[in-house]
Amino acid sequence: MRGADYIIKRTGFALVTVFLAVTINFLLFRAIPGDAVTNLSRVPQVTQETREALRREFGLDQSEWQQYLIYLRQLARGNLGISFGNRQPVLDNLREDLKNTIPVVLVGTIIAVVLGTVTGVVSAWRRGSVLDHTSVIGALAFYSLPTQWLGLMLLILFADTLPTGGMRDEFLLDPSFWTGTLDLLKHMLLPALTIGLVLYGEFTLVVRSAMLETLGEDYILTARAKGLRDWTVVRNHALRNALLPLVTLFSLSLGYIVAGEILVETVFSWPGIGRAVYDALLQRDYPMLQGAFLLLTLSIVIFNYLADLLYFKLDPRISE
Repeated sequence: MRGADYIIKRTGFALVTVFLAVTINFLLFRAIPGDAVTNLSRVPQVTQETREALRREFGLDQSEWQQYLIYLRQLARGNLGISFGNRQPVLDNLREDLKNTIPVVLVGTIIAVVLGTVTGVVSAWRRGSVLDHTSVIGALAFYSLPTQWLGLMLLILFADTLPTGGMRDEFLLDPSFWTGTLDLLKHMLLPALTIGLVLYGEFTLVVRSAMLETLGEDYILTARAKGLRDWTVVRNHALRNALLPLVTLFSLSLGYIVAGEILVETVFSWPGIGRAVYDALLQRDYPMLQGAFLLLTLSIVIFNYLADLLYFKLDPRISE
């Protein structure tokens, strides 16, 4: 029964978090000076009557309380509103942007997990060696680097060999499947590498810490006393039990990676969720900003919720 209580508690906490996020999400952008019509004041051809008509069309002439109730009603129906920028449904815009963001996030996460796991395991197994010290220093360095700074450095270093912006080469007319795929991978490499290197340090430190704790357990000493090879002990006994924090960290990181894509996509002009947030902020596009931040918030809450359930499944001590 404790298991059911745990799941109910975590589910309720997630739902309350989502509701608070929706409310804060609405109020946050109303605190920004100006609105979508404000920028039109710099255009001489746009009259005051035109601006007032646009405010009525967008619902900006109503009180914030009325706008909030309308927002909740529309949200309950799955309607995120119409973008002020291109007059298209926000959900359609976000769906297209998300299709571009997910591949970069997945490739970057895979780079971080593989590189971080290997360096973390080797560092823990060779604790106190030059290799261990070098690995820890490198992990701390990459972990502390600002994402946008690292992206700019990679952009400068590989400007002559790899594409530095956009998603596709505009000069490729009607490319074949393999040519188009190769071009996409070239454009994706630097943004994904930026994410992977920033996360690599975190994964390395977590895996190293978990491995050191596991290597000190009695069953590891027993396995060594039986004469098992070092790699057999690491692979079959230590690593399997040390992966629990890594699985949890992986689940938690996915949501924050999506949110961190704002900086990466802005640096590399990648047409995803992050770039859409940046453009919408410049245009005071409230519906687009609300929809994008709601998506980012939901990704963090959902992946945190899944991490809680996964941890509960993998670690039976929680249900005790």
